[in-house]
Amino acid sequence: MIPRYTRPEMASIWEPQTRFKIWFEIEAHAADALAELGTIPKEAAKTVWAKAKDATFDVARIDEIERETKHDVIAFLTHLAEIVGPEARFVHQGMTSSDVLDTCLNVQLTRAADLLLADLDKVLAALKKRAFEHKMTPTIGRSHGIHAEPVTFGLKLAYAYAEFSRARERLIAARKEVATCAISGAVGTFAQIDPRVEQHVAKAMGLVPEPISTQVIPRDRHAMYFSTLGVIASSVERFAVEIRHMQRTEVLEAEEFFSEGQKGSSAMPHKRNPVLSENLTGLSRMVRAYVTPALENVVLWHERDISHSSAERMMGPDATVTLDFALVRLAGLIDKLLVYPANMQKNLDRLGGLVHSQRVLLALTQKGASREDAYKLVQRNAMPVWRGEGDFLQLLKKDAEVKKYLTDAEIDEQFDLGYHFKHVDTIFKRVFGES
Repeated sequence: MIPRYTRPEMASIWEPQTRFKIWFEIEAHAADALAELGTIPKEAAKTVWAKAKDATFDVARIDEIERETKHDVIAFLTHLAEIVGPEARFVHQGMTSSDVLDTCLNVQLTRAADLLLADLDKVLAALKKRAFEHKMTPTIGRSHGIHAEPVTFGLKLAYAYAEFSRARERLIAARKEVATCAISGAVGTFAQIDPRVEQHVAKAMGLVPEPISTQVIPRDRHAMYFSTLGVIASSVERFAVEIRHMQRTEVLEAEEFFSEGQKGSSAMPHKRNPVLSENLTGLSRMVRAYVTPALENVVLWHERDISHSSAERMMGPDATVTLDFALVRLAGLIDKLLVYPANMQKNLDRLGGLVHSQRVLLALTQKGASREDAYKLVQRNAMPVWRGEGDFLQLLKKDAEVKKYLTDAEIDEQFDLGYHFKHVDTIFKRVFGES
């Protein structure tokens, strides 16, 4: 985790003290269940809670023990015994390390998902607000980076809203996918521990029992989770790239907020750069970078190995922390985005009416011209305008072959900008509902 791109709420989920607290809760809840089943004394389970529930675990001490044992869970259990005393011998009865590690990881991932869902809500709220603000603000739609036909800036924001709404649904599904618990013992057979212990721990930790865990929780679940984060990151970048293009000097249809005292360049005082959007592109790359190891972690040897462990120790915190930061930054970017409708209109008019070429094409076919002939008629009048050699509307009116099919008034009718926006309300209702 890089402090520059880390918010404290998400970072706290991955701090060692939090991890050891979760480990303790898993062990203590398991002790409760074992006590109810008569496997260990009830007083022992009570002592575990009483002596360690409010304890601050000594991370340095655990690290010191691990340097000798070369085993993190044993190091923790040894330190826990130092706190609890003799009754600690009843802790971890019939359990294996993965029961603690995997269940803890899934608790952390579900908590991280909850923060990310809240982040997505902020992005969605910002997009909705700005979309309605610019619902009918005309701008040019582009394909291949080239002017195509008119859209509204509100529609651009609505596209993003719909995409992030899907992202939210996927994250809810990914959270559910990973919210499982395994307390099944060595190789997952429950030979040394009753399945009812797993049920108790799962309920206490806000999880559900893993149907079959083979000592580790299947990593296809985690692959789904991190893949979902990667898709969300791609949606972040898609919007960020759109802003970067719109802020280019030659375009300048929208621009990141530039605060008082902000500097854009160490060399050029005039610069106002899309630094937030570019930063979001870089952060998105890092989140996606963890998708491949998550997929590769699915493939473990037999009932378990630990080839996944080292990767997950990095990807768990890094991917969630980075995406958390990116989503919050994106929400702020959208909320403060500077929008320039006049420049949008200027760019829309830049090609001298060529953006209406399809309407003219269709009008000609409606009046009897073949599609091939209509295309040729429109294109031969469009190309001079493309080269800056005339006005599209006037060239069409001067074309004798075009005039065989369309009157001047009918040609004028095809240049109505509002025609392109007649279904904006319909699209908004599909995206936002009846609000």
